[in-house]
Amino acid sequence: MDTKFFSEKFFEKYGNRNNNPVLFFSPGRVNLIGEHTDYNGGYVFPCALNYGTYLLIRKINDNFLRFSSVNFSNDEETELQQNIARKAGNWSNYPLGVINEFLKKGIKLSGLELLFYGDVPNGAGLSSSASIEMVTAVAINDIFSAGLERLELVKMSQRAENEFVGMNCGIMDQFSVGFGRKDNAIFLNCNTLDYENVPVNLNDCIFIITNTNKRRGLTDSKYNERRAECEKAVGLLQAYRSINNLSELSTDEIPVLEKYITDNIILRRAKHVISENGRVLEAVKALKENNLERFGELMNSSHDSLKNDYEVTGTELDTLVYEGRKLPGVIGTRMTGAGFGGCTVSIVKKDSSGEFMTRLAESYYKKTGLVPDFYLPEIGNGAGKIDPIVSP
Repeated sequence: MDTKFFSEKFFEKYGNRNNNPVLFFSPGRVNLIGEHTDYNGGYVFPCALNYGTYLLIRKINDNFLRFSSVNFSNDEETELQQNIARKAGNWSNYPLGVINEFLKKGIKLSGLELLFYGDVPNGAGLSSSASIEMVTAVAINDIFSAGLERLELVKMSQRAENEFVGMNCGIMDQFSVGFGRKDNAIFLNCNTLDYENVPVNLNDCIFIITNTNKRRGLTDSKYNERRAECEKAVGLLQAYRSINNLSELSTDEIPVLEKYITDNIILRRAKHVISENGRVLEAVKALKENNLERFGELMNSSHDSLKNDYEVTGTELDTLVYEGRKLPGVIGTRMTGAGFGGCTVSIVKKDSSGEFMTRLAESYYKKTGLVPDFYLPEIGNGAGKIDPIVSP
């Protein structure tokens, strides 16, 4: 990140070089395994990335919130007041929703000038929205000395997306963005929010994230439909035993499902969630035992379940995964995120990484007409302040 370039953009936009803004960063995330389990109270295994969202923010004396982004051409201005109104289809709803959460807590704010820059591709399933929300929450908590704990900022960011933006996401994205630790993945129980940092040692392998470059908006996808189907499964299984979510069932209980769920679609949704939780538990154990081969097998099984039982993959993701599995040096590969486009995450031998990207790009373009993008991420820390910058 070129901080001088970024700060120059801020002063070009807002002026007043005698009053420096403060710089914050919040990562994106990739989920290694455990997909569509978070809103079912299950296990996930994400890690924060060294890609994310940068925010320059400055308090001002008037009563307006001014939003600008290096990534988008449209600027936004909103009067600071209780019950801030949502702006239909606008990117500023993510920081606005977070600011609204502070106001609902009775925390007194002043006007603000904010400039965002993100190097997480929007709509790629690497959680650019949670990254924007958390960088806003951490920044406001800091510059207004609000004193809120990190977990509360995570919950506020999730509420902002659920209630203000209108996306009924689970807590995994905001949690991993908030609590990420360098070179560690987070083994998180989304029901209790108990978590463990697990060191990630890939030995002679690397992570490769591949973007399908098929954009999808989650609020327009079947994400909320899948949530409703899982809730229906829980209702049907109440006849078996009292449960609040599918993740209260173990893999040993999968054979029981057919007795209580006669709708094949609802049955398959439930089977995915329960089996995916089992895969996460086994994957964490495999990683701790330095058994990458088994970890990769579980990644592959996860994608197969997401394709066949949960039906959230699609042509583009499936092409990347199944063509990728044919290539030398691939330990495991799967879709990551909500699906319906977005990205895959693969573990690949370092020596084979160049061939993997070249050959996969060729086969993917031949089958879909799309050109994929590749990222070789590092596992980074969660959201926080960056050392002060000076005006150029």
